[in-house]
Amino acid sequence: MSKPTVSYWHVWTDEEGISHQTQCELSDFKQESMGGGADPQWNNRLFNGDTEVLFTVQPVGWVGEWHENPEPQWIVPLSGRWFVETMNGQRVEMGAGEFSFGGDQNTQPNEKGQKGHLSGTVGDEPAVLMVVQLKDKKWLAAQPGDFQ
Repeated sequence: MSKPTVSYWHVWTDEEGISHQTQCELSDFKQESMGGGADPQWNNRLFNGDTEVLFTVQPVGWVGEWHENPEPQWIVPLSGRWFVETMNGQRVEMGAGEFSFGGDQNTQPNEKGQKGHLSGTVGDEPAVLMVVQLKDKKWLAAQPGDFQ
């Protein structure tokens, strides 16, 4: 197998304070063992440091009105589907096997007073998400390409 890449959606803020979403790639994979006698596999050790891991269950019909991600954070759907709509009007729906990075800190309200992003569940089942919040402030408002 050749060196893999993994796609994710990156929610970010431009110079004018408008949030966007860009599909990015994680590409810095190295073949190594996880330890013990395990065979080598492709690992991307993206970062280590102070994090908080939480699990959330968003009920059917749940909508998170316009808000910024409270911390730079990775959001991984485990089951169900959810959407993210950014200030530029782009809406992305994600389910299990897809994930995103929320780096839309420092947005500025638009003419409608919207700031950050709108999110919510899609379909007739709850969205179960794992969220990994990065506490290191260097990741605030991270831009596409900051993670490889």
